Amino acid sequence: MQISLSISTSNIPCFLKPQEPTSEFSSKLSFSTARRVGGGGGGGGGLKISLGNHDSALFALKGSGLLSSMGRVIEEEEKYRKARAEVQRKGIDLKGYLIEGVSIGGHETCIVVPRLNAAFDIGKCPSRAIHQDFLFITHGHLDHIGGLPMYVATRGLYSLKPPTIFVPPCIKEDVEKLFDLYRSMGQVDLELDLVALDVGETYEIRNDLVVRPFKTDHVIPSQGYVLYSVRKKLKMQYKHLQGKKLEKLKHSGVEITDIMLSPELAFTGDTTSEFLLNPRSADALRAKVLITEATFLDDEISVEQAREHGHTHLYELMEHAQWIRNEAILLTHFSSRYKIEDIREAVLKLQPKVSGKVVALTEGFKSMYS
Repeated sequence: MQISLSISTSNIPCFLKPQEPTSEFSSKLSFSTARRVGGGGGGGGGLKISLGNHDSALFALKGSGLLSSMGRVIEEEEKYRKARAEVQRKGIDLKGYLIEGVSIGGHETCIVVPRLNAAFDIGKCPSRAIHQDFLFITHGHLDHIGGLPMYVATRGLYSLKPPTIFVPPCIKEDVEKLFDLYRSMGQVDLELDLVALDVGETYEIRNDLVVRPFKTDHVIPSQGYVLYSVRKKLKMQYKHLQGKKLEKLKHSGVEITDIMLSPELAFTGDTTSEFLLNPRSADALRAKVLITEATFLDDEISVEQAREHGHTHLYELMEHAQWIRNEAILLTHFSSRYKIEDIREAVLKLQPKVSGKVVALTEGFKSMYS
């Protein structure tokens, strides 16, 4: 282990005589070796640091504050290491769902959930989104929809099947015009299945997975999405019957099961906190995983200002935390003014207020140590 520590010569203790040139005692001490000593296999050993030719000065340096400075340097180095690891992390595993992507307020949002074969919004076109067959668009702002033509074109380039893209009904016509324009300019085929799915409607993605939009509140029309797992449960009146009798009923055309929907994952996109208080958003707030925005985190932007811009403030999530019953909450869409350390502090503030695990998507954000 190599630790270098710069100290001012004014801090050198009085064991150096005034007439002695301080250049003989380097103002930069290099702690060149460190090894574990003592303790055997019990883990009780200490760490011995060798100062090369300066071993004799160690005890004199204790009183100078050098060792405490060393401790601070090591602590800062550890913080930096953790911050870099946070920046480099490429996915978050929540309740069995690996969630990838980037979401920086006003710049770009694209959330990818490979297990669902789905992406949510596409401000730009990250490579990891291209292989998802289903894309859910929450609203028409460019940082959430700007990468749409490239997503479709790149899938065509890779000979992937045309994607299914869900949009609020109010923007379907404009999206169709957008693709017509790109087809005309590029003289290319851009194939897609564009679905206008309104709040409260249900679409079957596969036989065990359906999606329903729910109302959100932004400065332009917007909606979130809840994805549900589907399972069948034997109806109560048939539970006393044995296998052959059940089979006979089934073959005769009698429906012997009820369809059970369990909310798995909800994505809000941009919204104020109003969705937290809307009874029709209850499924979003009890899904296993909630992916929601928290654009503003501190007093520099007030709750009122956040609402004016159609966004949610951390303080509102804390205020209405009793309604958040998800097993995991992924916070996204932070303003670019924040550093990773600010975001991590916000997570620590919210965590005691909710029962579920709180995590933040920090890809694309900088650390104060970078």
